[in-house]
Amino acid sequence: MAEFLNTYGPLIVSMVLGALLGLSLYLPLMTGQLSLASPGFYALGGYVAAILSTQVFPKNEGFFPLPFLLLEMLIAAIVSGILGILVGIPALRLKGIYLALATIAFVEILRVLSLNLEITGGAVGIFGIPQPFASPIEYLWVALPLLLISMFLLYRLEIIRVGRAFVAIREDELAAGAMGINPTTYKVLAFTLGAILAGIAGAVSAHFLNTWNARQGTFDASIIYLTSVLIGGSRTFVGPVLGGMVFTALPEILRAVAETPGLPLWLAQLLRDGRLIVFGVLIVLGTIFFPQGLVTPDLLKRFKRS
Repeated sequence: MAEFLNTYGPLIVSMVLGALLGLSLYLPLMTGQLSLASPGFYALGGYVAAILSTQVFPKNEGFFPLPFLLLEMLIAAIVSGILGILVGIPALRLKGIYLALATIAFVEILRVLSLNLEITGGAVGIFGIPQPFASPIEYLWVALPLLLISMFLLYRLEIIRVGRAFVAIREDELAAGAMGINPTTYKVLAFTLGAILAGIAGAVSAHFLNTWNARQGTFDASIIYLTSVLIGGSRTFVGPVLGGMVFTALPEILRAVAETPGLPLWLAQLLRDGRLIVFGVLIVLGTIFFPQGLVTPDLLKRFKRS
């Protein structure tokens, strides 16, 4: 068991963090908004933690104090939330593909800024981020409770008035407005909650990865998270959790399959290096054959009855 955890511990933690990022993308989708801004807030949260732990907090012999990590997560949540409001108010006046393009532009702006600012380490990034745990698997003490709390809050959100307002806006914004629901307010709220969750995940990831640079928040990451939500399921929070875990592990699975003896060279290279091609194909096939994703509310109801 110890050997298994040592070998696959980093992948397990990455899967949990991938599920959190899937949920951060799912929140705007609850109001029907195709936002791809989560990687930007994820990168922002990581930079907050990296800068605070290496340049602000006092150096300590041994492990990084866990209370400092929790404080970084709180600061990352606040910074991401404020920026989420500032970006969401103008951006969420757009719809559909125009909103997606605007949020992609936001991610690129943050990436270019991080490449050119001295405080972020430029293109090199920030290295030597202190570790609060002795081994990667121990990050589950933070990441797993965070995922479980997020899932519980989203479960509660879906059944209270705010969640019902989100769904009403997603189904028919004009009808929701006629019923007295303010679409702009609820869309900004959903966008901001997603930004906060992504920022917190980024703060944990910065310590987990031990280094942070502009490659953490890119358009490629947006495609991966979008795939996890669309294929996993965009009508219930269980879908993004499942999709986030599966699509975080999928590149490692593809690399393992690529090592199979006897595979054609072109196929092995595609499996090893062409993950975005694979994800793109899955998005196309998923939207055709599973428009609501693999996990749907009806499927969950049947599962509960059984």
